[in-house]
Amino acid sequence: MKRALIVIDVQNEYFTGNLPIAHPPREESLANILTAMDTAHEHGIPVIVVKHTAPAESPLFAAGSRSWELHEEVGHRPYNHLLEKSLASAFARTDLAEWLASQEVDTLTIVGYMTQNCDESTARDAAHLGLTVEFLSDATGTVAMSNRAGTVTAEELHNHVLVVMDSNFASVATTSEWTIAAETGGPLPRPNIWASTEIARAHR
Repeated sequence: MKRALIVIDVQNEYFTGNLPIAHPPREESLANILTAMDTAHEHGIPVIVVKHTAPAESPLFAAGSRSWELHEEVGHRPYNHLLEKSLASAFARTDLAEWLASQEVDTLTIVGYMTQNCDESTARDAAHLGLTVEFLSDATGTVAMSNRAGTVTAEELHNHVLVVMDSNFASVATTSEWTIAAETGGPLPRPNIWASTEIARAHR
């Protein structure tokens, strides 16, 4: 197997801007993101850094603004490929798929923000392209939401996405678990829709 680590949208918007990450606590998730980047660099795993870019008049990720810039701790670390995106998935209207293929990557590890939006969209697209996907539970994060459909806390939203990911789309693991796998070159347990739905059969 050949892994690559994708670091999605770790930009100031999520720290000092209008989308402060709430769960897991942003300083904790950032520390795990940086650990994953350092581990990848140490073991020769390519690192892709992604920036979300919106028009200059946007209230979020306005191109050229301070909030649009990468968090300095991410920007100062080495990476192999940098791409900008304007949609949720890092595959949408970018060269990500082609770049991964050129590097013969078959396993994509996802860290960054937000869990249910850009992380999940990227994970689903990667899985549908035939890649093995890994989703680091404590190196991703999100915010609370409320709209016409209802209200959900950041913790509820984050945890629900993790359950869905591990049922069919990605191997969910902590950064510590992933670090061991990265050091040994071994795989993580694969998602399992049959095992994940056992609870449904037990209560039918």
